[in-house]
Amino acid sequence: MSSTELPSVLATSVTPKVGTVKVAEGERLRSVGLPGITLTVRSRPPARDGLPSALYVHGLGGSSQNWSALMPRLDGLVDSEALDLPGFGDSPPPDDGDYSVTGHARAVIRYLDASGRGPVHLFGNSLGGAVTTRVAAVRPDLVRTLTLVSPALPEIRAQRTAWPTALLALPGVARLFTRLTRDWSAEQRVRGVTALCYGDPAMVSPEAFRNAVEEMERRLALPYFWDAMARSARGIVNAYTLGGQHSLWRQAERVLAPTLLIYGGRDQLVGYRMAQRAARAFRDARLLTLPDAGHVAMMEYPETVATAFRELLADTGELSGPAAGGASAARDAADHADQTNTES
Repeated sequence: MSSTELPSVLATSVTPKVGTVKVAEGERLRSVGLPGITLTVRSRPPARDGLPSALYVHGLGGSSQNWSALMPRLDGLVDSEALDLPGFGDSPPPDDGDYSVTGHARAVIRYLDASGRGPVHLFGNSLGGAVTTRVAAVRPDLVRTLTLVSPALPEIRAQRTAWPTALLALPGVARLFTRLTRDWSAEQRVRGVTALCYGDPAMVSPEAFRNAVEEMERRLALPYFWDAMARSARGIVNAYTLGGQHSLWRQAERVLAPTLLIYGGRDQLVGYRMAQRAARAFRDARLLTLPDAGHVAMMEYPETVATAFRELLADTGELSGPAAGGASAARDAADHADQTNTES
């Protein structure tokens, strides 16, 4: 572990079960015990045998539910699984309290090694984008393609709207914020998160908003919620300061897998201007920019993201079987999508 990362801290020995996690139609949840961690895995039954595996990794404060809109749109293309990172969603904290980017990457690698599902089509959003970039760099044998949605890669000058999230990394800030906002309702918190993460918060349906409020209530009852948030935020900030071979940009340059980069023009957490730098850093990159999207394009424009991923498979020769017949139509749809602008 790097000297800039968090020291090991033992997690609480007993993790309470609070509330019930939402499971969309066609999904199932299971718990996977691994050395030092227990991970909750959300999956969909594959449309047919022999499909390549895909693994999805969420961002800070998110969970595997963040991929529920995209996964069914990739049925027939991949065999989908999404992880709850340690301390998030329904996964308890890691035994060693390591919420660094490297710690989260280690959890992903540990799961892929244990499951034998690799190499996979690996997806990451925000923090999950940094985590999966590190996984792809250090374990290229586990990654078939890499799709990054607003990846949290280092920025010299972060947007002001991203500063409050970064401040969570400072010791004591999470505790102070908890005290200052103790009277906030789950609904108020969800409205704030939605305004921060969506390009247009009005896109969130009433049902999706109610589900998000219920999930927020469940998470706020977890005794480790703010600790996981603060330590993971600190892990991102620390990763931004690393130089040499551990630099995330240096590791991006080492990624061998064909990479799809997706950036939103209204993203308040990851700068839209970073899209071009990322496209230059990854050696085999395709860039999709969505001017109206915010930080979670796979939730805002899942159909467009699915089409772009199908294009990636077609371009790299990974698309085969019945799904291949739709490649031409997918290309036409991508070419005529008014809200997108693709570059390579």
